[in-house]
Amino acid sequence: MGVLDHIFLGFDAVLYGSGVVPVLGIGIPLPLLMVFLGLVTGIVVGSIPGLAGPMAMAVALPILISIFGYETSAFLPVLGFLIGIMKGATAGGAVPAILFNTPGTPDALLTTLDGYPMTRKGKAFKALRVAHFSSVSGDSVSDIVLFIGAPFLAIMVESYLDLPEKAALILLSLCFIAAIVGKPVGKGLIAVGLGLFFATIGTGEDFYPRLTGNIVELSGGFPIACAILGTLVIGEVFTALYEMRGEIINHGRLVRHKIAGDNSLPLAEKRQLLGYILPSAAIGTTIGALPGIGSTLAATLGYSTAKRRHDARHPDDQAQRFGSGVPQGVAATEAANSAVSGANLIPVLSLGIPGNAAAVFLILAMDSINGLNPSPSVFKFPSSGANPEMVMAFGLFTLMAVANILNWAGGLQVMRLMGNMIHIPKQILLPSVLLLTIAGVYVQDTNLLSVIWLVLFGIMGFVMRLCTIPILPFVIAFILTGPLERTARQAFSATGGDPWFLFSSPICVMLMAGSLFVLVYFARKPTS
Repeated sequence: MGVLDHIFLGFDAVLYGSGVVPVLGIGIPLPLLMVFLGLVTGIVVGSIPGLAGPMAMAVALPILISIFGYETSAFLPVLGFLIGIMKGATAGGAVPAILFNTPGTPDALLTTLDGYPMTRKGKAFKALRVAHFSSVSGDSVSDIVLFIGAPFLAIMVESYLDLPEKAALILLSLCFIAAIVGKPVGKGLIAVGLGLFFATIGTGEDFYPRLTGNIVELSGGFPIACAILGTLVIGEVFTALYEMRGEIINHGRLVRHKIAGDNSLPLAEKRQLLGYILPSAAIGTTIGALPGIGSTLAATLGYSTAKRRHDARHPDDQAQRFGSGVPQGVAATEAANSAVSGANLIPVLSLGIPGNAAAVFLILAMDSINGLNPSPSVFKFPSSGANPEMVMAFGLFTLMAVANILNWAGGLQVMRLMGNMIHIPKQILLPSVLLLTIAGVYVQDTNLLSVIWLVLFGIMGFVMRLCTIPILPFVIAFILTGPLERTARQAFSATGGDPWFLFSSPICVMLMAGSLFVLVYFARKPTS
């Protein structure tokens, strides 16, 4: 049986393999209903600061397995709900990033750079339209590549990028974000250094405490949720409270952002945005196919690439530069981070290696439920008959396509509904965000120490904002420290203990030279 036969069998498995649920007298296949419910849940969760798709997937997975069981018939409904959450949370994460300068997910960090300035200009709903259009467009491009190139792209990527190249690529991404966001570059490097430092505290790869000063509470390191949500969300809440105090002193009242002017997104503007969406989608798709790297790097490279090209076209117009509230900045970021979700299933299915946190729970679901074992055998053709694992894989691809169609049809309406949070007074919203964030961290870890770390990182984020040290390089460095250390150690061992492993191939040399060039170029470039 050929590829087309497996595609049709996968489609049939979605429609007829898991039963039908009557909704308003209409029979709907259970996997399709679960994708819809997961998508709506994901958008809502992503839109609430302090919550995130992986957290919702972590809560949902044991509940789903307890309901549907471990049989093969449960595979597509459970995975369909998780895929819906993954895609919905990626799109929904733009809502708080745009409205409150607080990204709902780490992937939406760079969306704040232009999304929130658009809100301050009264263009909040236009920014949401741009984010939705770009997110779904990038996701669709990625899913098309997944359909066509899943059996081949992962093998090709693995043949060109070995461990030293992956370590060099992560270093390049850190230099990129330090240079692009840091103004001047030195402050970006300080933020990266702080992220690397705090992420290395605790038990390292050698399984003994380091940099703890004999403090027992530090032996386990800082939970990633505490560091990220503390600096991003709690730090932003403290900053907003500080700004509210200034508003009351200066104006005698709180200043509220209002919707002003035309917030529509006509077809002509969508066509113009495609010049930013398609390159970012290509970057996100490529990064998604790389095992173990993830969507944060995709958003960084997508935004920085578009920024260089766009700012070169407007060298003297500060109002049209990235960071001042231009739709192109939102489009480039959302297209890049959304394009990761489809391509990320390439290393997941072919190698069992996730590229982001959401994919980890997809692998856990696959390991728990009969039907598919992520490995190179997924895309092998048997001597006779069909490969049941390939059938399930194409069933997943069908569910991802359905999630995109549903997102095109109704995702914007859900995002706009959540966007009405802009009308909530700050004195009500900020304490609610603070409570949700603390509750989310405590539920995830059930440890009061985690709440203490969360507040301390929030204070640190507040101080960094006062000192105009960018938060984004700190967060990305904290996230990438673990993959960087593991990859560097493995590369060091694989090259026989060569201390120059980062220069062991032409690709490594190019990536390291690119890192140096980015830092030198932006350090010499006058800050605007």
